[in-house]
Amino acid sequence: MSLLTAEDQYRRAETFAALHAGPDAFVIANAWDAGTAKILTALGFPALATTSAGIAHSLGHADGAITRDASLANARTLIAATQLPVAADLESGFGATPQDIAETIRLAADAGLVGGSIEDAIAGEVIPLEAALERLTAAIEAARALPFKFTVTARAENFLYNHDDLKDTITRLQAFEAAGADVLYAPGLTTEHQIRTITSEVTKPVNVLAGGARLTATVTQLGDWGVRRISLGSNLARVALSAAIGAAREIAERGTFEFAQGGVLAHGDIEGYFG
Repeated sequence: MSLLTAEDQYRRAETFAALHAGPDAFVIANAWDAGTAKILTALGFPALATTSAGIAHSLGHADGAITRDASLANARTLIAATQLPVAADLESGFGATPQDIAETIRLAADAGLVGGSIEDAIAGEVIPLEAALERLTAAIEAARALPFKFTVTARAENFLYNHDDLKDTITRLQAFEAAGADVLYAPGLTTEHQIRTITSEVTKPVNVLAGGARLTATVTQLGDWGVRRISLGSNLARVALSAAIGAAREIAERGTFEFAQGGVLAHGDIEGYFG
């Protein structure tokens, strides 16, 4: 159960929906625990999202290996740590049937979330559009039955799984838009042409994954290309793990502690985010 009051969840939901209706692109920052949720809130991001990979790695699992219960338990810790709207990476909906997907949306709302994304891929395979639409429609119908605005993001996974078919991706996003999705998302886009083409072919807000090595555009540039929402996926979690792995390797392999000489925040500086 959520620790939020109905009024607080409604406020967060309305705030989240309004961000997508605004004139400018905004960044939804992906946290993976209560600490990162507090830090990202303090740094001024307007909304947070979970990250499936970040959660999985923090629990000692590979990406895609966590359960619905584990994902929603993580979401509750984020929600309790911030006053911001929190949306979830709900992967492929944590279920084999449309009924399972609908139940995931209901449980997500019960946890205090005000949005979530549903993929059109299962176990690394993009599924046929008809099946994807059936699952997405179940999610949308469950969301619309809630007493607040639950923002449903529909994901077209082609580019994430090396199926770089822009035409098919647009076809899928247009079908998801027609089905009633609130936000459209094709992770893995890397060029201005791809992004501009997609944003010109749909009317709903488009989310783009940024912050990785393959897409280095700025927030301003992405906004100019028609993007409304920018998510970071697992990028912040990977930055944190990369720093920790690099430091630990130095100690284990060289017996030195040079990592502490550059770019590491002082204990007091970090404490400031939690005081």
